[in-house]
Amino acid sequence: MDVIFAKIILKEEGTTITRKDLIKNGFDCEIFVNEVRFVDNMRLQKDNHIVYIFKQKYNNLFEMFYGCKLLTSINLSNFNTNNVTNMCCMLQSCSSLTSINLSNFNTTNVADMSWMFSNCKLLTSINLSNFNTNNVTNMSGIFSKCSSLASINLSNFNTNNATDMSYMFADCSLLTSINLSNFNTNNVTNMRSMFSSCSSLSSINLSNFNTNNVTNLYDMFQSCSSLKSINLSSFNTNNVTNMSCMFQGCFSLPSINLSNFNTNNVIDMHSMFEGCSSLKSLNIDNFNCEKIKTKDKIENMFKGCKSLKIENVSYNYLNIRNQLLIDLK
Repeated sequence: MDVIFAKIILKEEGTTITRKDLIKNGFDCEIFVNEVRFVDNMRLQKDNHIVYIFKQKYNNLFEMFYGCKLLTSINLSNFNTNNVTNMCCMLQSCSSLTSINLSNFNTTNVADMSWMFSNCKLLTSINLSNFNTNNVTNMSGIFSKCSSLASINLSNFNTNNATDMSYMFADCSLLTSINLSNFNTNNVTNMRSMFSSCSSLSSINLSNFNTNNVTNLYDMFQSCSSLKSINLSSFNTNNVTNMSCMFQGCFSLPSINLSNFNTNNVIDMHSMFEGCSSLKSLNIDNFNCEKIKTKDKIENMFKGCKSLKIENVSYNYLNIRNQLLIDLK
């Protein structure tokens, strides 16, 4: 049975479109513009509507609406997602989309939700209360650059099988708080840039996070410029190899307790605290820097830490002292 999948309102009058512009990834569909079958190309008039009629069911929604920057609304109420496994980049860069109703979505079989809403910069809210994420392994970038989201409720998210949370909330610049107390991160290996540029977050409680399998913490809190407190007491960093830029640009953070950090396998710490201008003391005498072999892997580690004095830094490795002398001179 043919399904009317989406009605799209294009904002820019005078735009010339072609059939190629409208059919992505070889989807079998017919297209109607204001109820007239679309054949070749046409110049859009004010309030033109485009309706997609799909001819078959799909298991893969990869990049289905990727880059549809003129899309302001989508009606997905008739869409059956029971068999869908991949929603990667489905709505990525729908930068004019202001709201979306996904209440009918069955996501039971979905394994990949990476970058699903990335760069939907006008979305002010997303209701995912019906989402079943039991089988999702990849959540990388799912909300990245959703710069109008002030809050998001993920209390129903099951992350038991998630392995990749990199860039998950990156550039969510209006996000003032986030509750991840239900997150199970036992299988996560990548947290790179997870909260990067969440510039309105003032605190993050990650005391429930299990990081036993994480190897990459690069840029995790980079440019969280409003962050004043952070709880990392649960962090097990035994397998982490990259901590570079981890707190770079957290210039409101007055203190960081890293006494539980194991850096035995870390090979890159460059710019780790760069720009943390409110830090007045730092205890990193538990840091093992034996695997940092070249200067570029530790350079700028304390650059811009204007309030930090060498005598207020506890350390045990000569390369840390040398970098302190360079950065805090």
